[in-house]
Formats: sequence, structure tokens, C-alpha cells
Amino acid sequence: MNWFILVIAGLCEVAFTTCLGKAKEAVGSLYWTWMGAFLFFLTLSMVLLYKATQTLPLGTAYAVWTGIGAVGTVLIGIVFFREPATFWRLFFIATLISSIVGLKFVSSH
Repeated sequence: MNWFILVIAGLCEVAFTTCLGKAKEAVGSLYWTWMGAFLFFLTLSMVLLYKATQTLPLGTAYAVWTGIGAVGTVLIGIVFFREPATFWRLFFIATLISSIVGLKFVSSH
């Protein structure tokens, strides 16, 4: 169950970074809406990460959380913010994903 919570925490990290990207492009009340969503997802992500670390090793949980956030944010950037999808970016994203999966398999919990 805590692995599921950790994945949700990582997805919330993707959400809060996406909100930052949208806030950067927004003006007026839309800016404050995106910043409010950023604060919501930031808080939820941190609370869920804390909950996951109650039974998972801290180092593993943090690495998986940041990995999910990094991979998700790069993919969101490519799809929605027109960031480049070069061979090397995709190669290192795949390497990061395999590292996250590897950490899950070698975790003692």
C-alpha cells in the first residue's frame, strides 16, 4: 500500500511542477488559480511522501518520488510545453525509469 501512496505522491509532484509551468504563462486571476493548485499539490505530495516513508526506506522512497517527478515532468514538458524530445533526453528518461524499477525490486520492504 505504501508503494501506491508513493506513486501518488510522485504524480502530485508532476502536478505541482506542471502548475508552475502554467502559472509562468498565466496572468491575473488565472495566475493565482495555478499558484493555488501548485500549493495544494505540493502539500499533498509532501504529506503522501511522509506517509510512505513510515514503512519504506527513506532513501529509496525519496529516490523513487523524485524519479517519478522528474520523468513525469519531462514528459509533460515534451507533450504540453513543446520541449525538445531528443534521443539523449529519452535515453536518460528510460535509464531513470529502469533505476526506479530497480530500486523497488531491491528494496527490503
